[in-house]
Amino acid sequence: MDTKKRAQEIIDILKREYPDAPQTYLHFNNEFELLIATILSAHTTDRSVNSVTPELFKRFPTPQALAEASLEEIRRIIRPVGTYNRKAVYIREAARGIVEQFGGEVPKTIEELSTLKGVSRKTANVVLSSAMGVDEGIVVDTHIGRVTQRLGLSSGKNPREIEQDLMQTIPKTKWREYARLLGAHGRRICTARRPRCDECAVQSYCQHIARHE
Repeated sequence: MDTKKRAQEIIDILKREYPDAPQTYLHFNNEFELLIATILSAHTTDRSVNSVTPELFKRFPTPQALAEASLEEIRRIIRPVGTYNRKAVYIREAARGIVEQFGGEVPKTIEELSTLKGVSRKTANVVLSSAMGVDEGIVVDTHIGRVTQRLGLSSGKNPREIEQDLMQTIPKTKWREYARLLGAHGRRICTARRPRCDECAVQSYCQHIARHE
């Protein structure tokens, strides 16, 4: 089957399975909050991040406030997310970059966002698509990348290669929806260690199962 047709059929099926799946599982009120939350989410759970951001943003509600914060206080607040020493530096430096380079406003392109400390292409895509409604690329986190490979939609070896394959396969109008649906499926059914294959609505497309039969 043509890969583009395969992708569209998968999207159609998962749309019925996850009609209410959120664009992101991180809690935020504006693009600045989502940017910081996404930086914090590296190598930890969304739940852990959501447990610390209310206090963090109450204490430092703006880029200016976070830029002027002490690392000691930031570390105390974000300690539950893990690697908090490094992440404290990242988020303060990112806030300083917003203030010093972009006049206190979160930039609106991948190129500009990627100049900020701790901001990967994935982080930039999350902020643009989920907080600004801008689609420059496709979010490829661990869940989306894993499910994409298992469904045979990319043979890429890293998130950038997977994203490039998807951008060639999926219409731009579906980029955000694809990430939303594949992320939900990866969290709920197609998990990393023990995928619930018997409950999978797109099992017939799965290359992972085919290789193990």
